[in-house]
Amino acid sequence: MITLQSENLWFTSDTHYAHKNICRGVSNWEPSDATRDFETLEDMNNALVERINERVKPDDWLIHLGDWSFGGQERIAEFREKILCKNIVLILGNHDHHIVNDKHGERSLFKHVAHYEELRLRDSKGKITSHFVLCHYPIISWNDMRKGSIMLHGHQHLKRESRFGEGKRMDIGACGNDLYPYHIEEILAIMNERESHEI
Repeated sequence: MITLQSENLWFTSDTHYAHKNICRGVSNWEPSDATRDFETLEDMNNALVERINERVKPDDWLIHLGDWSFGGQERIAEFREKILCKNIVLILGNHDHHIVNDKHGERSLFKHVAHYEELRLRDSKGKITSHFVLCHYPIISWNDMRKGSIMLHGHQHLKRESRFGEGKRMDIGACGNDLYPYHIEEILAIMNERESHEI
């Protein structure tokens, strides 16, 4: 379990840095609406880096819910070196096998690496104010969902209009937010409008 006391907390997922087929100009995928509208892989990679660095400052925290990069082990460090944020937590996705294997110390690039985590935010008096369940994959029934906990995930590459599951569940992938990360306050504002769901 992670406990943070930080107003400068950001979330993203499924950046797929250097993934050729997710880039429309060089992709072999059909239909093309499953791709990102960039002519070159370099353009897409630069946009990912710029949009994260534009919002996430060096001393902030960025929680990434998996599928960090694609196209080989060397792309992991390449992407990490371009991100200014010093505090990145990685929740592993299905394309993060090089980080799972840790053959070249890839895990050391991140503050924390796990397959699943629960995050509790506390106020200045130590009181828990928010409870998040974090996984790359969507979970339809999660811990404390009836008590208002929030399930954040990636994996589905849902567009902005379809990024919500039932109750307080949300796909926070880059594809649903024009490649920008979400700030904690943005997520809380959205989720405060949604009812808890019971299965």
